[in-house]
Amino acid sequence: MDKIKIREAIVVEGRYDRNTLAQLVDTAIIPTHGFGVMNDRSLLAFLRTVAQTRGLIILTDSDGAGFVIRSFLKGALPKDSVRHAYIPDISGKERRKKSPGKEGKLGVEGMEPAVLLEALRRAGATFCDEPARMAQTSPITKADLYNLGLSGGPGSREKRLALLKRLSLPEHMSANAMLEALNLLYDRETFMQQFAP
Repeated sequence: MDKIKIREAIVVEGRYDRNTLAQLVDTAIIPTHGFGVMNDRSLLAFLRTVAQTRGLIILTDSDGAGFVIRSFLKGALPKDSVRHAYIPDISGKERRKKSPGKEGKLGVEGMEPAVLLEALRRAGATFCDEPARMAQTSPITKADLYNLGLSGGPGSREKRLALLKRLSLPEHMSANAMLEALNLLYDRETFMQQFAP
């Protein structure tokens, strides 16, 4: 399989995630060494520089630990230069491990290549050999989520979880993270047609 060239660098949790992605894409792949990034000022400075010069895509596992790392990076890096790729919640264990992780979900290293490429595509990665995607004209808003019963009302959490599952997105996503992902996947008109009651 030929590697696909991507403009942005990709941030992952560890070396096994890096090895898995390196077989699929031709770009810089930077591991955070798990929670190590939280105490590594030089790595954070490097990530900021890379984000400002070529853009970054954060691709962490869909478990709680992955979301803690993602949340930390979201607050530490320039928002306009960072995109977020999400893998779906899939139960299982990686081949190299004797038992599943704490939450029993596959991480980046255990995902099928097509799933990883689709996650990068959904995040808005710039695939260098594909035509540029058209810019969205009207974004989905927090008000849209509220009006659809996906935030701020009775039963909104359950509705969000059902939608996340339907779209193969991780259950740990907050309403704001889900909004960001939805805007990567849909224009407002298409989203409202598909999900309005």
